[in-house]
Amino acid sequence: MPTTNKMLEGSFSARRSPRAAEKGVSGEFDGSDEFADESKTRKQVSVAARVTNYLIRTGFIWPVLIMGIAIVIISSLVIYSRDLVCISASSSAHISRLFVGFDGLESDFGSLGVPWCRSKHGATVEWTSQDLIEGLEEFVPIYETRPIKNNMYGMGFDHSFGLWFITRWLKPDLMIESGAFKGHSTWVLRQAMPDTPIVSLSPRHPEKYLKKGPAYVDGNCTYFAGKDFLDFGSMDWGRVMKKHRIEDQSRVLVFFDDHQNELKRLKQALKAGFKHLVFEDNYDTGTGDHYSFRQICDQFYVRGGGHSCFKDSDEARIRSRRKKFWEKAVDAEELCGPGEEWWGVRGYMRDDFNHSNKAITYNEHFQNSRFVESVLDVYWELPPVAGPSLTHQTRYDPARVPGPIVEDGRYGLFQRVGLSRLESSVFNGYTQMVYLRVSEPET
Repeated sequence: MPTTNKMLEGSFSARRSPRAAEKGVSGEFDGSDEFADESKTRKQVSVAARVTNYLIRTGFIWPVLIMGIAIVIISSLVIYSRDLVCISASSSAHISRLFVGFDGLESDFGSLGVPWCRSKHGATVEWTSQDLIEGLEEFVPIYETRPIKNNMYGMGFDHSFGLWFITRWLKPDLMIESGAFKGHSTWVLRQAMPDTPIVSLSPRHPEKYLKKGPAYVDGNCTYFAGKDFLDFGSMDWGRVMKKHRIEDQSRVLVFFDDHQNELKRLKQALKAGFKHLVFEDNYDTGTGDHYSFRQICDQFYVRGGGHSCFKDSDEARIRSRRKKFWEKAVDAEELCGPGEEWWGVRGYMRDDFNHSNKAITYNEHFQNSRFVESVLDVYWELPPVAGPSLTHQTRYDPARVPGPIVEDGRYGLFQRVGLSRLESSVFNGYTQMVYLRVSEPET
């Protein structure tokens, strides 16, 4: 999407080229040469040049130029602001964006670094960006039939698509979810695999929410919920595998949306023999209610990792500016603890919806990342489905996330895959959902 400056340059260049202006000046008559070659002069001087000459002689050229520039600027703002709006036109942030441009605010995905967990052998996922685009086109009509239209505090569109796409691609023989809330994620899993059994663990049974509004309860799902609830780490997974006749646990997909320390969940999954894991809330450094892989892999030796707590650093200045525009952006004061502890959340490893908050040293944080790398075969963060100028989202800061599937400015594609039919509020829940394929450390 062009910036405001480029828009103005395009508008200015359309008025009159420098060469035309030079011709207008050279067409003026001066002194003894006034009638030297009158016929040639008249043939070369255009109507525009004659008007310019007249305005120069009469002294009206500057008022006319100023008025013309003002008209061009106002027209550019009116025309292009329709496509650039990301928040209500009445807000001060929106007005600021129109004048400062969008290159430094929206389309600079990853400009503050995107720490990426390194896998053992550098492997990546099989699917491509084209697969994701085709998946979006297929998923939007499915999403429009969701039973829970307003899934506040639950998954929005981005992560719903991510879970559906990964599940459908892997085609597991058993799906496990830890954290069901009202049942939206259960519904998404069911859309991806209509006949595959689901095991759902949740402190409160989704059916309890039916008394207050929409919820989803699946007929082919074994619930360990309510009075029958068991935590993921307390389950006898061998018994569950035997019940569902699963002999190869690489045929199982585990989805975590339980706001628990992700390092803890990784170790529990490895112990149970699971290989394919999806974590819904992969919070960025300095945010969230639990220790995440994004936080763990935010290290100085990783490209895009590590932070400066110096208040006059470039990073601090950039973060301070972005905080004005993005709700979830973190400035240096929020990022760093009193002793310049930036890892985790101000030097703390959060767990269990932030009910547990343990301080860790940088060395402990570093060792955690080394362990994660030792078991990772694949690490892949779901990109946002589309850029902010298209989705009108104002929460996550693009400077800390990978580039979107549908880039800013590609409204035709945004419309073609059906995303333009959705309300902007469904795009506000992006928190770097991540897919992991893991195995035991190599000896």
